[in-house]
Amino acid sequence: MGNIAIRAEDLGKRYRIGELQHYKALRDTVTHALYAPFRAAASIFSGRNSKSNTHSSDNIIWAIKDISFTINQGEVVGIIGRNGAGKSTLLKILSRITEPTVGRAEIHGRVGSLLEVGTGFHPELTGRENIYLNGAIIGMRKVEIKRKFDDIVAFAEIEKFIDTPAKFYSSGMYMRLAFAVAAHLEPEILLVDEVLAVGDAAFQKKCLGKMEEVAKEGRTVCFVSHNMPAITRLCQRTILLDEGRILCDGPSHQVVTTYLKSGVGTSAVREWPDLKKAPGNDMVRLRAVRIRKEDGTVSDVIDIRQSVGIEMEYEVLKDGAVFCPVYSLHNEEGILICWVSDQSDRAKAPRSVGRFKSIAWIPGNLLSEGMVIIAAAASIMALNISHFHEPDAVAFQVVDSMEGNSARGEYTGTIPGVIRPLLRWSTTQIDEKKMGQDHRVTSSPPAEGTGL
Repeated sequence: MGNIAIRAEDLGKRYRIGELQHYKALRDTVTHALYAPFRAAASIFSGRNSKSNTHSSDNIIWAIKDISFTINQGEVVGIIGRNGAGKSTLLKILSRITEPTVGRAEIHGRVGSLLEVGTGFHPELTGRENIYLNGAIIGMRKVEIKRKFDDIVAFAEIEKFIDTPAKFYSSGMYMRLAFAVAAHLEPEILLVDEVLAVGDAAFQKKCLGKMEEVAKEGRTVCFVSHNMPAITRLCQRTILLDEGRILCDGPSHQVVTTYLKSGVGTSAVREWPDLKKAPGNDMVRLRAVRIRKEDGTVSDVIDIRQSVGIEMEYEVLKDGAVFCPVYSLHNEEGILICWVSDQSDRAKAPRSVGRFKSIAWIPGNLLSEGMVIIAAAASIMALNISHFHEPDAVAFQVVDSMEGNSARGEYTGTIPGVIRPLLRWSTTQIDEKKMGQDHRVTSSPPAEGTGL
């Protein structure tokens, strides 16, 4: 762990508003890549460090600025922050797609990267040709690529389309193949940007499993994601970016908590006013997710003793849609607390076109204190099909008031566990004269419907 894989020193990337950005053609990229020292121990990319600027400063945007960190070989590091924080720009610099305006980045090892859909593949080439091209670009020999080829195709589940030009692939097919290539071609450093943004739940689970496998092999991973449970599950360390600068760098569960509490991360309400950009498909789309207190107000702080409502607002676009709302709850360490779905008769019936609102109430004195992160979905349970799945949709903080009437009682120390139910207890004194004799317990559980 002592050897450095990535070192960033005072990295900055500046863009001018309205200025045409120039991108290299495929042949230029490949030519540049083929002349790069693939098998060198390190490659260094430095900014020009030029301070001259004849343009007005009002037209300048710094995507990232003053970014410095070191990542050792074998580390799995998460990079989080809201949209526009600079995460993707940072990975593009580390992936050698763009150069920094100032500062320098050192990369020690062979790099495989999976950025936004479309990066790294050429649409006119077939899936097969793109696999070999990507392998060649990162410095692999043809025999090495051939050895991994069948595993890549099987993982991507596109056997029937492997000889079809990539321009005919759906975004899901594209992402599956791109991830399979990036993960299987044995890079020493894997850079992944929001791999869970595209694909169904089964594919997301498959990706996470493969990334865990890569990490256990001792390879270095940088993982950009909005999915906080995935970050805390995969990464021991996380870097939080805000407005292009590092806001926090440390253990993942601590940094995720800072992110969610700081106002730059997930909050108690998430809305999609533009229907075209809302999660979903041509059948149903998600419009909002909210956390409500017992009095109906939206809040990201919930008293541990009080019920909390998770509200989902969605729009049905076609008559006859059948699905049920689903939530999964994780704590800030990425541990699944529970998974719940609407099992009422209304949820199982076909729906008509229109906007709907479903709310699930979690009883008080059930959840443990700390951050709770909610993923929202609409699924056809019998077929394991999701119309939409929005990870990390909203979050709230469960707070124990320490007034003595919760499950904590008067104890002031740390209490572990993902739930903290206030159970009904019964204590009876045993008659010593009857010790050793068969006797019956006189206490009884609470009546049905009384809760915990």
